[in-house]
Amino acid sequence: MKLKTAALALLLLATPAGAATIDELQSAYDAGNFAQALPEAQALAAKGDVKAMTLLGLMYRKGQGTAADTDTAIIWLSRAAEKKDARAQLALGMIYLDQNDGRYDYAKGEANLRAAAEQGLPDAQFNMGLIAAGSFGNPPDFVNAADWFKKAADQGNVSAEYNLGVLYLEGQGVPKDALRAAALIGQAAEKGNPDAMLDYGVLVFRGEGVQQNEKIGAQWLILSAKRGNVVAQNRAARLYAFGKGVPADPVEALTWNILATKGGRGDAELDSILAKLTDEQKAQAQAKADAFKPLEGK
Repeated sequence: MKLKTAALALLLLATPAGAATIDELQSAYDAGNFAQALPEAQALAAKGDVKAMTLLGLMYRKGQGTAADTDTAIIWLSRAAEKKDARAQLALGMIYLDQNDGRYDYAKGEANLRAAAEQGLPDAQFNMGLIAAGSFGNPPDFVNAADWFKKAADQGNVSAEYNLGVLYLEGQGVPKDALRAAALIGQAAEKGNPDAMLDYGVLVFRGEGVQQNEKIGAQWLILSAKRGNVVAQNRAARLYAFGKGVPADPVEALTWNILATKGGRGDAELDSILAKLTDEQKAQAQAKADAFKPLEGK
């Protein structure tokens, strides 16, 4: 009789046939199969699964498999955050820190973000660094910002690596150290961060914190430009216009100048120089600019 009771208890604890597990839900979500993930998340969240609550909140926030509904997202994310789920705390914090949203609440946002950061979540640590650096109009505390960026960078957060490198470059919150700055910014550039590519290209071009090499510096600048960085596009235009690090190429110069100007980075000097190109060269450059699509990935 006792054996039968134990067996019955095990049956009651088992997952019902056809019901998704949290691993199956996560797999569907990661694969972008939101039509499948949404009902699975709803079912598991209703049973108190914290990870499912977080995923359900994210889907409502982002409109994945359902219409975007921030109020419902907040309900589910709050339930998960109360149970100390770091991903939910991060997502909830970012909702309250969104200044373009009518739900902006700095105190709630910072508190949730800090809770996630203190649990070691690198994205939360990076955003705490942004807060400390004065991103929300608060007085900057660069020592604190550097500390948060370092914690995130030590876990491989690319944006934190770049920002920490900039602090070392400028001597804000940390001692000025061109070598350390170049190493961190270079790491972020290698991982595909377009802003880091731009800055690393400048450092290499000038030989600041790293061996000078105009050719390699130009390659990094052009790589950043190809990923849509408007400042880098202006720099690329100048490189091709004046033959610095690359062979002079007026059509390439005009192409990048058109793109940079379109992005809000006009250059009167280049406009004057490139106005002398032939109609055929101008047409070639315009066609290349019209066909431009930013590269993605590393």
